[in-house]
Amino acid sequence: MRTVVGVAWRIGSRVGRSRAQPEPAAQVRPLAAGRRPLLTDRLGEQRRGGVRLDQVDGTTCGSAVLIALAAWADPAETARLDGDEAAAAATGAGAGARAGVAIGFGARYDARQKEVHRQSTRFWPRALGTTPWGMVGWLRRHAPAAGPYRVRLVDDVSAADVDDALAEAGAALAAGRPVPLLVGSLVPRHYVMGLGVLGDGRWRVYEPTSGQVRALDLRLVRERRLASVLGFDRLQAVLLPV
Repeated sequence: MRTVVGVAWRIGSRVGRSRAQPEPAAQVRPLAAGRRPLLTDRLGEQRRGGVRLDQVDGTTCGSAVLIALAAWADPAETARLDGDEAAAAATGAGAGARAGVAIGFGARYDARQKEVHRQSTRFWPRALGTTPWGMVGWLRRHAPAAGPYRVRLVDDVSAADVDDALAEAGAALAAGRPVPLLVGSLVPRHYVMGLGVLGDGRWRVYEPTSGQVRALDLRLVRERRLASVLGFDRLQAVLLPV
């Protein structure tokens, strides 16, 4: 059975709204160096300032993904969460000096998730989480250093469409660009984020419920059996850099 997103994709294609063509890998450019990302390259639980980097409640998976993407693109996002000014003041360091993660990271991280959730659901009930268009709109308004993103819906009962979506997302990951993914059951439920490609072809994916980076075998996407890794079985959409 098609998901709600798959049905929307089919209707759109039949009324003449064709999909955007896959973005060639050469046109997906990595951003400048010098970032201070929240998430590391290693698999497993992600922690900073003694705090697990998980979502603050059941509606903020998208917000946790947006913060991780913003921090990847702009050191100022990480500095805000680390409390650089507070850390510098506590140690008597000069203005702008970095003295490590200041006490209270967890409170700042939770508050930032709630703030991002408000900002990304301006025209949508917050209890329903964040729409893909709310996600890309927030990145455009609040994280311009990440570059613009677009929503690419996925009809996961179409092998050709799944292969196209994975190829587009894989090209972005290979170029060093994170790719948020929307997964669910018959309806969209949860955001995660692709971070890169391992040597065996699996993707490193941040899963914010657990606060972990996990290895994803793409065979599970094609077989609609994602729940063991990402919590829900079906890929609904990918957010691609443009």
